[in-house]
Amino acid sequence: MTLTSSSGIAGDRLREQLQKIWGYSDFRPPQREIVECLVAKRDALIIMPTGGGKSICFQLPALRQPGLSLVVSPLVALMENQVQELWERHPKFKQWVAVLHSQRSNLERRQTLRSLETGQLRLLYLSPETLLSKPVWERLCQPDLVVHRLVLDEAHCLTQWGDTFRPAYYRLGAVRPALLAAKPEGNEIAIAAFTATADPQAQQTIQRILRLQKPQHFRQDPYRLNLQLNVQTVWTPRQRRQSLLRFIQSHQREAGLVYVRTRRDSEELAEWLQKEGYRTAPYHAGLSSQERREIEQAWLSDQLLFVICTCAFGMVINKSNCRWIVHFHAPLLLSEYVQEVGRGGRDGKLAIALTLVSEPTGWLDAEDKQRWQSFQAKEQKQRQKANDIARKLPSQGGVEWVKQQFRQDGAIALALLHATGDLEWQTPFDFGLNPQKGRPEKPDNLQAGRQMHQFLHSRQCRWQFLRTAFGCDTLATDWRCGHCDNCC
Repeated sequence: MTLTSSSGIAGDRLREQLQKIWGYSDFRPPQREIVECLVAKRDALIIMPTGGGKSICFQLPALRQPGLSLVVSPLVALMENQVQELWERHPKFKQWVAVLHSQRSNLERRQTLRSLETGQLRLLYLSPETLLSKPVWERLCQPDLVVHRLVLDEAHCLTQWGDTFRPAYYRLGAVRPALLAAKPEGNEIAIAAFTATADPQAQQTIQRILRLQKPQHFRQDPYRLNLQLNVQTVWTPRQRRQSLLRFIQSHQREAGLVYVRTRRDSEELAEWLQKEGYRTAPYHAGLSSQERREIEQAWLSDQLLFVICTCAFGMVINKSNCRWIVHFHAPLLLSEYVQEVGRGGRDGKLAIALTLVSEPTGWLDAEDKQRWQSFQAKEQKQRQKANDIARKLPSQGGVEWVKQQFRQDGAIALALLHATGDLEWQTPFDFGLNPQKGRPEKPDNLQAGRQMHQFLHSRQCRWQFLRTAFGCDTLATDWRCGHCDNCC
């Protein structure tokens, strides 16, 4: 298989390569336009619903010519899944496509680093932390190593998790200028950010943090005609479990997912359902890599019709005939909700998404209220820590020094300060404080959390609420989907 071609590759050549590698007769809109944009090395911000085929959009440009594309991804399982799929498509891809993360053996890591040094790789998957690790960064800065593009997969993590859970995301904007400084003059590196969920504010944040240069925007409406959204109020913890049980009983031969918020919830609910006679399993980040793979395969092969999972499951698995999604606990953020319900009905057939919520006062079932209060308290505590650390920072410094002085709180503080404009990353490893800015403002996640609460208790069409929240206003304001619980 020959994938090399000139930079002026014609549309029929792109389609031919799509057919050879993936077996599809043609692109879905707007895949072809996105591929052409990335081939031309233009920056891009792409918002495509879950299941829209976004991975092809950056894999095809990467595989078609020598040179390296870096794919920054948030989850090990997500990276492994995409790499394994490519390896199975053609033997050559085992030389061109690789993944680097902490769970790889020392031998595997050495082999990948060697392939990186020799310029053999075309597509390298890695986390932001691995990208910025010394062994990887030193090799990426080799003057003769050609880097075509930096792809940020699941870019919503930058706004949804970046400042607190994954602070390294906020340093990615300094990667391109630092790499270009190490390369011969005339080199070009494009940046493409892909996500299924980004409201207008999140889009602006992604563009600012990554320092996108006149990016081409591709945005698809999140509306899914085949996905029915329902919200049900429950009054007690017992009623919540009984509502779930009745729903499962009415969909006994169909594949689905039950989302909870914590590892403990996952294990306790799975144990209860097993006692009720159902084959299921808990799935969360605390399991070993082998345990997670076994559960994933059991679900994909219908040995388990449903899994009790945390958000770690949502971005990993592609099962086209998932017929239902139940949120036993509602997500805290609307972006999480859209990501997770998007796992249902990827084959285009009807799927149902049910969310169970406590009645608003929380008198009889305080779980949801307590979860939101805990979320608020955590955000405010981290913000206060950032304020305290900011007073002790030098006007210029390095991230390693801050980590040594303040441990993980230091990295989070730097990300929070950068998010509010109080700090600029001069390189991926060195910062400078901005004295013109004031103290950090209230975190955006609190407003996003309130938006999720409004969605759950709104009488408006569910899909119209989501479309408005994510900046899609192409339909009339009184438009109704006709198949959510509010419309019915």
